[in-house]
Parts: sequence; C-alpha cells; structure tokens
Amino acid sequence: MKKSLPVAALPVIFATVVLDAVGIGLVFPILPALLRDVTHADNVAPYIGIMTALYALMQFIFAPVLGALSDRLGRRPVLLLSLAGAAVNYLFLAFAPSLWMLLLGRAIAGLTSANVSVATAYITDISPENQRARRFGLLNAMFGAGFIIGPVLGGALGDYGLRLPFMAAAVLNAGNLLLAWLSLPESRTPTREKIDLAALHPLRPLRWVFSEKSLLPITVIFFTFSAAGEVYGVCWALWGHDAFAWNGLWIGLSLGAFGVCQALAQAFLPGPAVKLLGERATILTGIACACVALLVMAFATRSWMIFAIMPVFALGGIGAPALQSLATRQVAEDRQGQFQGVLASAVSLASVLCPLVFSSIYFGVRAYWPGAVWLSVIVVYAALVPLVLGLRLQKPAQALAG
Repeated sequence: MKKSLPVAALPVIFATVVLDAVGIGLVFPILPALLRDVTHADNVAPYIGIMTALYALMQFIFAPVLGALSDRLGRRPVLLLSLAGAAVNYLFLAFAPSLWMLLLGRAIAGLTSANVSVATAYITDISPENQRARRFGLLNAMFGAGFIIGPVLGGALGDYGLRLPFMAAAVLNAGNLLLAWLSLPESRTPTREKIDLAALHPLRPLRWVFSEKSLLPITVIFFTFSAAGEVYGVCWALWGHDAFAWNGLWIGLSLGAFGVCQALAQAFLPGPAVKLLGERATILTGIACACVALLVMAFATRSWMIFAIMPVFALGGIGAPALQSLATRQVAEDRQGQFQGVLASAVSLASVLCPLVFSSIYFGVRAYWPGAVWLSVIVVYAALVPLVLGLRLQKPAQALAG
C-alpha cells in the first residue's frame, strides 16, 4: 500500500523537473554568443554540438546510476544532492572563463539533471496505481513547461549579460533545494541490497532488441525520429542569428512559441487524429507537416515567415504520440516495461550522437546557406517514410510474447 501523499511532495518534485528542463533550455539562446566570446571563433557550430552531446551523454550514463542509488539510499538524499550540485554548477558556469571549464560545467549539469529518473521513482512510490497515469502526465507537462520557459528566460536575460541566465538558474535551484530540504519527506525505506552493477550499463536494454529481430524496425524508427528532433537544440539559435540577426530575446521567443504550439498540438490532436486516420497515417501526416515547415524555414527571408509557419510545424508533433501508441502493440503486456527501456535507450543514444552530426552539417553550410541545414532534416524524415510504410501493425493478441 502506498504512503499517504505529503502535502508539499508533488509540488517539490514537479519544481525539480521544471528546473531540469529550464536548465536544458535556457542555454540554447545564449550558447552561440557565449562560445564566440570564450573561443574567439566565428563559426562555433562544432562546439555547440560537442556541448549538447556531452550533456546528453552524462544524462545517458548517470540516469540509471542515480535511480539505483535512490533505491539503495532513498530518494530524498539523491534528489537533495543533485539539486545542490546543480546550484553550485550553474554558479561555476556563470564564472567559467575558458572553453574546457564550460565543457566541464555542462557535463556536470547533465549529470545532475539525470535526477528525472529519481523524480519518476518518487512519484511511483507515493502514488496509488489509479493516480499514476494522471501524475505522470503532469510530470511530462512540467517538463514541457520548463522547455518553454527556459529559452525565453535565457534569451531575455542573456541580452543583459551572457552569464546572467546561469546565475538565475543557480538561484532557482538553490531555492528548490531549500524547499526540498524543508518539505520533502523520504518516500521509501532504503534497502541494504547490493546494487547490480551490470544493470547500470546504459546500453544493456538494447541487447534484447537484437535478440528479437522483429523489434528492430520500430526501434530504428524511434531512433531516427529522435535524431531529427535533435537538430533544433543544436542549430536553431545559430540559424536565427545568421539568417535574421536575431538577438537572444528573439531566439528565446521563437523557441518558446514553438514549444507552446507543439505542447498544444500534442495535448489535443493525437487522439482525434489516430481515431480518424489510424496510427500509421497519423505518423506520416506528422512527418509531412514537419517537412513543409522545414522547407519554408530553409528558404525563408523574413522573420515573420517562421512565426507564421509555426502551427504547421507544431502539427509535426502528432506523429510521436502515434508512434508511441503503435509501439506498445509490438510486444505483450508483460514485456512493456522492458521494451519501453529499449526505446528510451534508443532515444538517449540519438541525443548523444546526432548533435555532433547536425553541428558538423551546419558548420559546412553556414557560409553559403544557413537554412540548408533544415533540408538535411527533411532527408532524415524522408528516410522514415518507407520504414513506417513497411512496419507490420501487430494486433494485441499477436504482439511478441516473452
């Protein structure tokens, strides 16, 4: 039986997740200018790719580690430690004078933000089964809200001082640390069991998919879908500055507007779209909308065109929920957790590898045509079409059994 819910527990957990997402997003508008200031280089695309990949790599490695430590030591101490580490690290980033110190700070930021797995476990601990879906939905909504707030906050503050967003993030994390210290109780009794070190290997879930060949297509589709999504965090700010001379505020506002439109689209449209079109057609519709928007962005000559195409761009987001729904029918009920772990690993792997690829592409095309980077994303989406068309749509009774 679950513990009765402490009054302040959920707001503190949700605040932790929001701040994680804010920390990811606030750096995007200011990163190009900050790296130019530190490296004295004009084309900083490779550095942005490295910093983004490094952040994702640390999340990829340490999410299972922090989760296992929270099983062993309890959720509260791991969450408090990660919040304290985040606050100190953002202060470190605010005063880091060199590239290697920025890279170190961003790596530590990725490590501390891996506490989302601990926050999810905390909610599981304190939530009855009939309330978990709603609370996990709120958790995802909080993460999405942080992704909207982060770029706008980073862009607005960054125009007054390149290091100011990091200072703001340090203050926010310190405030959340104090709130958690005073209000967050432990949600589970720590165990004395030894941690299974083999289970901490971040690539371990992917081993299973290679033993079940029928799951490879859907896993590849998830990886490719995620790969296409990585381009925005890496190239948006660079492209906005180079194509339209956007300052930090406009970069942040454009990312925030995209986040709002996509959040609304994903909240209200996937269900009706799947009911009307079916899962496969919904995925393909999402791909088509994204490609139309990317084509306009590639050839756009005025800022207003980007904001005008934003609703169509956001419609591209209906494909991911439909893909997730389709994926659940590929395996039996008793293998869902294992399969979701596989898909999460595929997504994480894409977030590590693809920033390096897209930053290299932007480095090559920037001098001639910055918008050409969006055509490379269209190529990635085009590669998805035959994979989606060739995917076998399993019925529940035919899903792969263990």
